[in-house]
Amino acid sequence: MSLVRSLIEFPRKVRIADIIVVMALVGLVYWLATISREWSAKSQAVVQIHTEFKYLPLYTVYSLTRGLIAYLISLGFTIVYGYVMAHSVKAERVMLPLLDILQSIPVLSFLPAFSIALIGLFPNTNLGLELVCVLAIFTGQVWNMTYAFYRALRGIPTEMRDAVESFYLTKREILRKLELPASAIPLIWNSMMSMAGGWFFLTVCEAFTLGDRDFRLPGVGSYMSVAIEKGNVPGMIAAVIAMGIMIILLDRVLWRPLVIWSRKFRMEDTAEEYNDRSIVLDILQRSSLVEWISNRMKVKEEKRKPRMDRLEIQVIKNSAAKIFATLQVKEPRARKAIGSFILIAFIGLLAYGVFQALQTFILTLTASQWGEIGVGMSATLGRTIAAVVLSALWTIPVGAIIGQNHNLSRRLQPVIQFLASFPAPMIFPIILIGLARFHVSIEVGSILMMIIGTQWYMLFNVIAGASSIPNDLQEMTDVFSVPRFQRWKKLVLPALFPSIIIGMTTAAGGAWNTSIVAENYVVPGKERMMATGIGAMISVASEKENTAMLIASTMVLALVVVMINKFVWRRLFNYASERYTLNK
Repeated sequence: MSLVRSLIEFPRKVRIADIIVVMALVGLVYWLATISREWSAKSQAVVQIHTEFKYLPLYTVYSLTRGLIAYLISLGFTIVYGYVMAHSVKAERVMLPLLDILQSIPVLSFLPAFSIALIGLFPNTNLGLELVCVLAIFTGQVWNMTYAFYRALRGIPTEMRDAVESFYLTKREILRKLELPASAIPLIWNSMMSMAGGWFFLTVCEAFTLGDRDFRLPGVGSYMSVAIEKGNVPGMIAAVIAMGIMIILLDRVLWRPLVIWSRKFRMEDTAEEYNDRSIVLDILQRSSLVEWISNRMKVKEEKRKPRMDRLEIQVIKNSAAKIFATLQVKEPRARKAIGSFILIAFIGLLAYGVFQALQTFILTLTASQWGEIGVGMSATLGRTIAAVVLSALWTIPVGAIIGQNHNLSRRLQPVIQFLASFPAPMIFPIILIGLARFHVSIEVGSILMMIIGTQWYMLFNVIAGASSIPNDLQEMTDVFSVPRFQRWKKLVLPALFPSIIIGMTTAAGGAWNTSIVAENYVVPGKERMMATGIGAMISVASEKENTAMLIASTMVLALVVVMINKFVWRRLFNYASERYTLNK
């Protein structure tokens, strides 16, 4: 009977938008079938990467699929991990330092272990190797998204939370109707940055080799890597063009519609009218098929709602709570004991793992090797500070201007998205050749490469923060003819301060990862160019399968990053949250 009713309600008038939607769904099915066939194919000992132009479109689709799957995993991780941190003080004490550690660990530190473990689970197909690449891209995407979502939840005004609690909404309804909308703008802008961070390590992930073992995958990253090795200039140019086309299409199809859609979630009393349009949004809004599916989902959601009034439900809950309190139920104590046991067990396992690593690997290192690690750590720390400071000098003013100017933001967003998403390692050879021509040492030149890989974290966060400044406050400064300097001092910079701190935190984390490539690079036709630094040490240790040096360098790097985050970035953000926020 429901099937007959659905057929009767199905829209009979077919529009051009419906045809486009159906064609897109058919294309999506074919896309998934192609990817499924590649992932389930039999694994090969030696993977052949074809450099003919005809293979490049298919390779680009493979890379795009890995990036999108990694992003979906990152988004799910962000919502769950950030939500728990923002709502539980006890969990935050453990999860936030753990997030700092995970953010600081470079890809090459765990890529060998990932590869061996997952390939061992799926020895006969490409699935294990594909999962390795997806998880490696995931590690380049997820951390700044999680930070942004967590900080956005913490920045929701108390009066807004009190308002939703007065309606007796469930936690899921609060997440859907308050917390996700309140975090939409920073989450979407950081999602764009996350895709860019994932593309950064595309060449490393798709062209990964460990000793004499070949872990390469067909993709635009491996295509570029092989072209660089062979000195195939037309191949390099073709890979750059393919990457550019993919980034532009992704911006037009996904990010631009999301940015336009997210503007309705700005926290302000007066709404500014925008005339931005997106072809994708226009098609979805004009499609009768999409409208019919949306209506069917709303009907099902209404049927799932309880018949009782929410106030009645809350009265019942309060009565039940009083009864349990009278009976002195011990459930809270039991729950607390279980939580404490899990925490102690986790800390114990972590301590045991560290002890085993110390005993098995780290104690085998000599004093001179530990000295090299200390010198390398100091050198990379200095480059990271320089990269973050130099990036801030131009990203803060430029990002503030773009974020506050709607027309400028609309015009420059595709350009910024393209520049940020383009994998920096693809242009590193050009930079290194230029540095060599001007006799600039790699010790200094690596700072420039780290800036190229990390400056976008700052810019995207500043733009997101500037675009969130309420229009009524900006109009008030115009009404009172506040001078430009005073406007920046009293409104713009204080409003941007939390976003600047988040941008610096994630930019510093990106700089640690970028140091692996920036401090150790091979220019085609030339010898290896390597700077003194912890990134170069991790890269070399991974290539030579020096497990002791790899683990020791990674642990020192993680320890330093955790200390910096604890005593510098976290204190700065807490200060910003208390003094410079528009939501209090």
